[in-house]
Amino acid sequence: MDGFDAFVRRSLSVSTEIVAHIETLISSGSLEPGTKLPPERELAQVLKVSRVSLREAMHELEAKRVIERRPGRGTIVLEVPSHAQALYGEVSESERTLRDVAELRETIEPKFAQLAAERATRATLYALEQMLEKSGRDLSQEESLKADISFHMLLAQASQNPLMVALNSLANSWTESVRSFSHETAEARRSSHHGHQLIFTAVRSGNGAAARDAMLAHLADVANLTRGSYPSF
Repeated sequence: MDGFDAFVRRSLSVSTEIVAHIETLISSGSLEPGTKLPPERELAQVLKVSRVSLREAMHELEAKRVIERRPGRGTIVLEVPSHAQALYGEVSESERTLRDVAELRETIEPKFAQLAAERATRATLYALEQMLEKSGRDLSQEESLKADISFHMLLAQASQNPLMVALNSLANSWTESVRSFSHETAEARRSSHHGHQLIFTAVRSGNGAAARDAMLAHLADVANLTRGSYPSF
């Protein structure tokens, strides 16, 4: 079971760490929407946790609309709503200008950050912290972009609003190719990581306004980095 066997205990409650681990697997794409999780007994054995702790984690994930327990089918990672999925192919690659990407992100992502500060659980904060630790390493452009998208996906999940999560998934599908240019150099990757650190600090403190402002500043930095690659931006 790819991903689940990478579970490492830290110092938080067991259920909190399970939630953080599963949220990270989902945000990184290791667990895709529609994936059926292993049966409870099997998953508890793989994670080396009690079934009581696992049930507590599953209850939290279900309450956050990350998973759904379906009679006769088991536990499923929730799909992006079909009406959002239908929009994925509506805009062609050639129609996604750099300005369009910047304006889209500046419109929606500060709200994600604000809601994350107001609603994030301990598990989500832990997952964000782990993702920050990973993105602070010496990563390639591709690895840095993947960590970047995962960080922002975790913020959307922290909003505990399934429509926000769907909107973020849609935005990722439209912006990934352009965002890659803001990870071209080591300096750019360090700048992105620094922006994430400031956002996380505000989210962890529960300050929605500060989180929103930190996100706006981060997106402005990203726009400047992208403008360096594309002077026509």
